[in-house]
Amino acid sequence: MANAVVMPKAGITVESCIIGTWEKKIGDAVKVGDILFTYETDKASFECESTAEGTLLEIFYNEGDEVPCLVNVCAIGNAGEDCAALRPDAGATSEPAKEERPAEEKKEESAAPVAAATAVAGEKTAISPRARKLAERAGVDASLATPTGPNGRIIERDVRTLMENPVVVASEAEKAAPAPAAKAAVVDEAEYTDVKFSGIRRAISKSMHTSLSTMAQLTHTNSFDATTILAYRKMLKAADGEYAGITIGDIVLYAVSRTLLNHPDLNAHMLDDNNIRLFKHVNLGVAVDTPRGLMVPTIFRADEKSLLEISKEVKALAAQCREGNISPDKLTGGSFTVSNLGNLGVESFTPVINPPQTGILGVCCTTDRVRKAADGSIQVYPAMTLSLTYDHRAVDGSPAARFQKELAHNLENFTALLAK
Repeated sequence: MANAVVMPKAGITVESCIIGTWEKKIGDAVKVGDILFTYETDKASFECESTAEGTLLEIFYNEGDEVPCLVNVCAIGNAGEDCAALRPDAGATSEPAKEERPAEEKKEESAAPVAAATAVAGEKTAISPRARKLAERAGVDASLATPTGPNGRIIERDVRTLMENPVVVASEAEKAAPAPAAKAAVVDEAEYTDVKFSGIRRAISKSMHTSLSTMAQLTHTNSFDATTILAYRKMLKAADGEYAGITIGDIVLYAVSRTLLNHPDLNAHMLDDNNIRLFKHVNLGVAVDTPRGLMVPTIFRADEKSLLEISKEVKALAAQCREGNISPDKLTGGSFTVSNLGNLGVESFTPVINPPQTGILGVCCTTDRVRKAADGSIQVYPAMTLSLTYDHRAVDGSPAARFQKELAHNLENFTALLAK
């Protein structure tokens, strides 16, 4: 009996995934554990292993198709075995058969550039939720898109193709008019390259645009004397064992996790314009730079973890992000985020809040500054800048400044903070 392989559910918050590359083709022998295809969410990419052994009989979805989780993607069984019952549309109500066009006609139609459409705008066509949302945001008529999804369904890829190649709906007069003679197009060699956004890039774009267009964001910048944490980091680095891996960034994360407990409006989510959710623990998001784009994994209950535990966990999460195999569940649930650009020499910046959070802290590099000592002498000291962006709908300027002041105090007296 043929067996189906379903689209895995990559995390409890994921509803659908996009097929990347098929590693097996129809007719190939497959063993349990073989990689059948790659798939991605808007956060990470994964490999789907076969759960059955036999021959790959049929593939129900193509590369680039958006597939709901737990839906049959392909069938595996004995060569020649019937697998019609496993097709995703097997239980669908049949409709009157439509006249099938020759394959050559379909190929010519798909290869021709989209110039005009005689379809009526607004015509009812099956469309995926993601495709519908994209069409609404872009202001295009999704019914004019050429469906390439299963069972004639319009998917996100089709809407993006429509956006790149707008369809012109011809009027009756234009249809009746004779076509003008074609002119030979002279195309110079392009001096640029058009690159389509990846899934994660699209997710970042959407999140950042939503953040800046729906929040009242304001940034405060202050600095503190980093002498204590630099000396403590130097001591740890000189020590043998696992403590040597603790970084300045880890020290800041630890201090933030303790300081936020006294400022609940910054450790929160904005539910809407009238409601805010305050968290009892600090679920600390950490911005991570990866080859695929910015990702923000979460250290859950960071306020209950030691400095060493935070250091180990953030390194493990960052590695999973860069390798592209992190669970989407670890990329959600943050109550506050820290973004560290200090190692890149950034002295000050305005970080963008990760919705629906109410705040984000930007960590900058250390710079030498001078100050006048009590005895009148001039001292040079290492100053580190912190940039706090907060949602003014939830947090006023004075509470935000008090958080920064307390955080700076805790970092300047870090050994005392560790003793609490």
